[in-house]
Amino acid sequence: MENEGSYICDSCGEEIVIPLDPVEGRSQEYVEDCPVCCNPSVIHVDWVDDEPRVWAEAEQDLN
Repeated sequence: MENEGSYICDSCGEEIVIPLDPVEGRSQEYVEDCPVCCNPSVIHVDWVDDEPRVWAEAEQDLN
């Protein structure tokens, strides 16, 4: 299993590498501020066949 994943910040376009923890569940969702532009994103992690799929959406787009 991989222990890192990455997503592209919707606000600044930077690739952000994050640690992954499958113990937290097969489907995860949480809010995290971008370390580059400080805008919040909703991070999604789905584990399929022990392979992570990571993507993010700008938090303000979900309200």
